[in-house]
Amino acid sequence: MQQVTSLPGDDSRPGWYHTSAARRPKPRHTGEKRVRWTIVGAGLTGLAAARQLATNFPDEEIVLVEAQEVGFGSAGRNAGFAIDVPHDIGAKDYIGDVNTAKLVLKLNTLGQNFLREIVAENNIQCQMSEAGKYQAAVEDRGIAVLEAYRSGLAKIGRETQMIEGKDLPEHIGTSFYKKALFIPGTILLQPSALVKGLADSLPANVTLYEHTPITGVEYGDEIVLAHDQGRITTEKLILTNNAFASHFGFLKGRLLSTFLYGSLTRPLTTQEQAQLGGKDVWGVIPADPFGSTVRRTMDNRILVRNSFSFNPNGRPNANYLKRYIKNHRKSFERRFPMLPKVDLEYTWSGAICLSENHEGFFGQLAPNVYGALCCNGLGITRGTATGKLLADWLAGKGGELTEFLLASPGPNSTPPEPFLSIGVNAVLKWGQFRAGLEA
Repeated sequence: MQQVTSLPGDDSRPGWYHTSAARRPKPRHTGEKRVRWTIVGAGLTGLAAARQLATNFPDEEIVLVEAQEVGFGSAGRNAGFAIDVPHDIGAKDYIGDVNTAKLVLKLNTLGQNFLREIVAENNIQCQMSEAGKYQAAVEDRGIAVLEAYRSGLAKIGRETQMIEGKDLPEHIGTSFYKKALFIPGTILLQPSALVKGLADSLPANVTLYEHTPITGVEYGDEIVLAHDQGRITTEKLILTNNAFASHFGFLKGRLLSTFLYGSLTRPLTTQEQAQLGGKDVWGVIPADPFGSTVRRTMDNRILVRNSFSFNPNGRPNANYLKRYIKNHRKSFERRFPMLPKVDLEYTWSGAICLSENHEGFFGQLAPNVYGALCCNGLGITRGTATGKLLADWLAGKGGELTEFLLASPGPNSTPPEPFLSIGVNAVLKWGQFRAGLEA
C-alpha cells in the first residue's frame, strides 16, 4: 500500500469560515466500506462532481471524502470571485488565441450557471451578488495592462467600462487607484458559506465523510483507501484534491502548491460605512498579478488579500502568516486612510494549485483513477465546471468543452527539489517587490 505523504492541515482563523453560519459536520468514516464511486476532496470540484455523478447514477451510492471540514479548507479561503472572463497573463492582450478564449469563457460561464442554479434551488445563503469586478491600477505599468486587457476582451465580445481615478470613489470609496477597468459578469460571494451550503444540499445518494484524511492507497482492479479508523474499497476513484494528488502518486513534480494570504476586518460601523462611501458590494483585482485583491462584502467587512509563498508539502507555514499580516495592514492603510480604527479581525492562508504552463488536468490518471485538478486560481468557476463535466464524461456524455479539456497537455514538469522551491520563492518574492504600490 502506498503511503500518502502529506495531509491537509490548514491554520485556524479563516475569516470566511468563522463569519458564515455554523453547520454540523458529517461523521467521519469508520470500519469497512465497499462502493463503486469514491471522490477524494470535498472542495468546489469534488462537490460538483459528486452532485453530477449522483444525478447521472441515481441508483448508486457516491462517497465523498474530506480530510478536514467542508468550508474550512482551501475552497473556503479564496477571495470569493466567481470569474467568467479569461485572463491569460502570458498573452500581450491577456486573451491570446481568440477561439481558445471563447471556450474558456464558455467553461467558466458553465461553472457560474451551475452554481446559480444550485444556490437558487436550495436557498443557499452565501452573499451571492452579480457585482462584476474592477481591475484596478496605481502605476503606469498597470494602466497599460488595463488598456491591453480591454482590447483583448473586445475581441471576444465583452463590453467593459474604463473608469478614471477621480470617479472611482463613487464606485469603491477609495481614491487610491488611478484607473480601473470594470468588467461585468463576475459573481461575488462568501466562499465558505457557499461550499457549506453545497455540502448540505447534496443529493440523497451522496455519502459525505468529513475529518477522514486518507493515509494510504492501494491501486488495482479495485482501489483501497485506508485511514486511521477504517478502509474504503472502491471500483472508481476520482481525485479532486488539487496539489495533494501528487501525494497520491500522480502528477508529481507538476503541481505547484502556492499559498496566498487574506485578512478580513470587523464589520464597519454605520459611521465608517458613510466615511468610506461607494457601492455596498464591490471587488477589486489588481492589474499586477502580485498586487492586492480587495473586497467590500455584504456584511460590511473589507477583505485584503496579498503575499505569496510556495509550500511544496501543501501545508501552511505559521511564520509566513505572522509576517504577511503586516503587509495586509499596510495595504489596508494605503487604500482606506478614512478608516484608521478598523481592525483586521481574521487572517489566514489558503492554497491555490498552479502549474508552470497554466494548464490543469482533466481525465484519466490511471486504470480506474480519474481527476479534475489544478484550476490555476479560478477554483470557483473552473473547479465547479470541471467537476460537473468529469462526472458527465464518466457517464458517457461529452461535448465541445469536454473535448477541449481532454485535449489539454496538462501541467508540465518542473525542476526537482531543492531547485524548485528556491526558484519559485525567488519569483514570488521578486513579483511582490515589483508590484510596488499595487501590493
